[in-house]
Amino acid sequence: MIPTDGRHARRRPRGPLALGAGIVAVLLVAGIMVYASVRAKSRSDFKGTDVATTVPTEPAPQLEQPPALEAWPRWGITHTQFSADNEPGPVQDEARDLLGRVPMLQNQHIMGWGVGNPEPSPGQFNLRDLNRRLEFMSSSRATPVITLCCAPDWMKGGQAGRTDWSKNPTVAPKPEHFADYAKLAARIAKQYPTVRHYMVWNELKGFWDPSTNRWDAQGYTDMYNQVYTALKKVNPEIQVGGPYVSLESYVNGNPSELTGPWGTVDQRALEAIKYWIEHKKGADFIVIDSASMTKDKGNVPDDFGAQAKFGAITKWLRQQSGDMPVWWAEWYNEPENSGWSEEKRTAVQATTMMEFARSGVTTALYWNPQLNDAGDCPGCLWAPKVGGELPMAGLLSGFTKWFPAGVRLVDVPSSDDRVRVLAQDSQVVMVNTSDRPVTATVDGRQVSLAPYEIKWAGRGA
Repeated sequence: MIPTDGRHARRRPRGPLALGAGIVAVLLVAGIMVYASVRAKSRSDFKGTDVATTVPTEPAPQLEQPPALEAWPRWGITHTQFSADNEPGPVQDEARDLLGRVPMLQNQHIMGWGVGNPEPSPGQFNLRDLNRRLEFMSSSRATPVITLCCAPDWMKGGQAGRTDWSKNPTVAPKPEHFADYAKLAARIAKQYPTVRHYMVWNELKGFWDPSTNRWDAQGYTDMYNQVYTALKKVNPEIQVGGPYVSLESYVNGNPSELTGPWGTVDQRALEAIKYWIEHKKGADFIVIDSASMTKDKGNVPDDFGAQAKFGAITKWLRQQSGDMPVWWAEWYNEPENSGWSEEKRTAVQATTMMEFARSGVTTALYWNPQLNDAGDCPGCLWAPKVGGELPMAGLLSGFTKWFPAGVRLVDVPSSDDRVRVLAQDSQVVMVNTSDRPVTATVDGRQVSLAPYEIKWAGRGA
């Protein structure tokens, strides 16, 4: 049976990285900042403490216009607590070049995940950290995206001027402060006029109703509608999306309208999405996230077969929403303690991205991993602190270049079903899903792939 508490353990946003030399010294002496384990799904937990915040707002940064796009890039990343802007100078430059060589989307939350409290007290703004992240995005040729989460403590019943990071991710603004949160969203939109895409909230955090054992979709939609209206008043061309629900699945779950060999999606999350679709004031895209793993059995029927879940969810969302653009704010496909090699990890990611492309996803944002307790960084784009491009970076760049949103796909068969194929008119990408070498005929040519190898090839003359 599905657990009665639908709030499932998630990664928590982290507190600000720098609060001034004096405050940092106090924090270090008190031993407040600690690393917690980074789970295999790259969701990191951080427990902070109450921190007085009095840093004045810096002036709005001078950001370059995002590069003109021939096609929407579809692919991108979400910055997390320790990202490229926190790296040593040479590594930061390398990360900037890596992310900018094929311009992609870059997303940042307004509070947590490397950014401090944007409004510690009513009307007192601190956008220093957010400025820094947006400046990095601009310098790396990004199309910027902002996630409107989380909320200052005073909007949640806490004390103005203080930030309790231990409670931040699990508490939503109180209904009487929905209008205040909408004003904060508008203030941020005015600060960053080059940002035209906003996701509202994150995984319905704080909107679980234990009395009904369901998501409070009505409460979230009320907040969303006020934020939507406020952003559109700033600029009608701003694109806004929700509800950013996390879709969990089970093998032994309750009945659901969305099921397959990969499991059964929690019907309560589907109902929350349908409520939002029916009662939203407006939306330019629909946002969700999920993992290929079921909560009770891991990846079923196997690690590669489970990735079909992403395509099935996308098709359901398009049907329910009247073919609204679908955004995946996060996706995960590796069980904890999997023991996967980096080659297998990247191959599974490639098959997930193939599912996104085939099912018509408009945008998919890769949750940027961080170092774990063992000093490893599974799935990272570059080697933290020391530099060096890692396999996932090449995969993300390749899909960004060759498979933007709306590109026409062509059917290219493989003579061996262990080799997955995605193709457009001028390029094909192949993935060996086996732990053995495979030779197959693809697009009329014989190709040999090492275990879990990903291979790109041009098509035509």
